[in-house]
Amino acid sequence: MLILRDDDTATSAEPSVVALGVFDGLHRGHQAVIELVVSLARTRDARAAVVTFDPVPAVVLAPTKAPRLLATLEQRLEGLAALGIDVVRVLTFTKEMAAESAEDFIDRVLVREMRALCVVVGEDFRFGHDRRGNVSMLRELGPARGFEVVAAPLFGEGERWSSTSVRQALERGDLEGASRVLARPFSLRADVEHGDQRGKSLGFPTANLTVSPSQELPCEGVYAGAARVDDRWWPAAISIGTRPQFYENGELLVEVHLVGFTGNLYGQSIDVVFLERLRGESVFADAEELTRQIARDVTKTQEIFDGFSDAGFQLLE
Repeated sequence: MLILRDDDTATSAEPSVVALGVFDGLHRGHQAVIELVVSLARTRDARAAVVTFDPVPAVVLAPTKAPRLLATLEQRLEGLAALGIDVVRVLTFTKEMAAESAEDFIDRVLVREMRALCVVVGEDFRFGHDRRGNVSMLRELGPARGFEVVAAPLFGEGERWSSTSVRQALERGDLEGASRVLARPFSLRADVEHGDQRGKSLGFPTANLTVSPSQELPCEGVYAGAARVDDRWWPAAISIGTRPQFYENGELLVEVHLVGFTGNLYGQSIDVVFLERLRGESVFADAEELTRQIARDVTKTQEIFDGFSDAGFQLLE
């Protein structure tokens, strides 16, 4: 898959069918849009393309209100490639871009850079200065610029599939609800950093993850999951919380115990998949009681992992 960024002088060498959007999480609604783009591109002998943004517009326009993200840009790009996209134009969103008129955006990006034959957008998608760009404008300007417009409907089965609904499910600890919209278990990608070795002292060493403040997480608690290290999956007992057993006002940490793993993970990036919520955070009478509970969590994690191991834990089905 070809990835075009701001400093690239290359443009799409062939005409394309283009989808516009952030595509955070690549949930089932996004997957339906991408499937439509790929299908339209194949019938037109064109490239299937996506124009997306990094950072996402809300981070620049309303940073205090911007929603947390479900996936990194790297994960989005990997997912788009897996879904059959040929070209992705990653636009660095800035205040200057926010001031660009919708008409200029159409001419610069869709016409000159992407050579769009067809533009696919959600019915509620807005772009350009003051959010003036929409489906109606694209349809009005498209014929003179050589592209048609396809408005993608709001997809869902009794509910709208959206990134917002995934976030809300995760914040409730509803992994099943999040998975239903994503069509796969929620996954987190992060680097491993040094911790205070508290888990190791209890007999269950953990990988402490460096998580961006903009990253969405499931609510605090203990989860059974899987972690991928060098293309191998390991059972993973995951803790998200402030460790009230040891600190009154501790910082929120994501700690992962890889069952059976031995080795050094510091500085590595790992994928962590959340499969089932085991319990909330608790304070125990003493370290021995805490250790016994962790052992039960690890046993349950192994059982859940064994039931899913043959699935391969693909991030996109």
